[in-house]
Amino acid sequence: MGSTPRPFLVGLLGAGVGPSLTPALHMREAAAQGLDYVYRVVDTGDRHLNDDDVRHVLESAQLLGFDGLNITFPYKQQIVAHLDALGPTASRLGAVNTVLFDGTRRTGHNTDVTGFRLAVERHLPGASLESVVQLGAGGAGAAVAEALLGLGAQRLVVVDPHRSKADDLGAALRERFPQAEVAVGDAADLARVLDDAAGLVHCTPTGMAHHPGVPLDPSLLAARHWVADVVYRPLDTELLRQATARGCRVLHGGFMAVYQAARTFEMITGRTAEPERMLAHLRELLAPGPSAEALLS
Repeated sequence: MGSTPRPFLVGLLGAGVGPSLTPALHMREAAAQGLDYVYRVVDTGDRHLNDDDVRHVLESAQLLGFDGLNITFPYKQQIVAHLDALGPTASRLGAVNTVLFDGTRRTGHNTDVTGFRLAVERHLPGASLESVVQLGAGGAGAAVAEALLGLGAQRLVVVDPHRSKADDLGAALRERFPQAEVAVGDAADLARVLDDAAGLVHCTPTGMAHHPGVPLDPSLLAARHWVADVVYRPLDTELLRQATARGCRVLHGGFMAVYQAARTFEMITGRTAEPERMLAHLRELLAPGPSAEALLS
């Protein structure tokens, strides 16, 4: 008789992540592969953990035998100081979305870059990358910017309400991508920079179930723009609905969520994930109506 595959215990640390579908995506893929895989959510809600709290979460996860943690807003950058090592991408970005435990050793990785790159390549083919505006310079923003410039974006304007965050990210990007033009701005610059842009990528929590709203004045969008959102719950965010109404091509956050989850699953289990099957699981979990169904095509 063959040996039984060992069980896996995984978690998600973030604020307002109760509605996240990442646990279900991981567990459904594991079930399809015959694995015993438990995924738990650590939702900090409206309370932002301080450094001591973050360290205690990591220590507790190790003590309880977790194999790894996914990390999301607002801890992707804060978590770095509490890790023993970083993978190459996480080291470049200073942002982590996956922590793997090996005994007492904690190693941080970032699968968001690959997730967004594959989403654009496969589901926004032919989109102009001549000039792109990115709204948000946090952990997700760092990964998305890396992916955009890696895809060949010629000009990237990073806009964040906290100008210093945009300045810091812009400086790091210019060092890694000297062939591209990287500019920064704040909310007051959006109208001007969108005038010259082909596309907009939204990388803040606004639009999530726990953070409802629209991150900018929708009247700034025109049919010539393509619009991508990293938020995937809800899939059809208010930003994407407004963009679609104005004739824009749109890319929802579900694709990035699936592709990054697939890579994280592979790192935790050593098994190859099937993204198409995971996309089908996402469709089922979201039970989309006609509008969201069209977005998933």
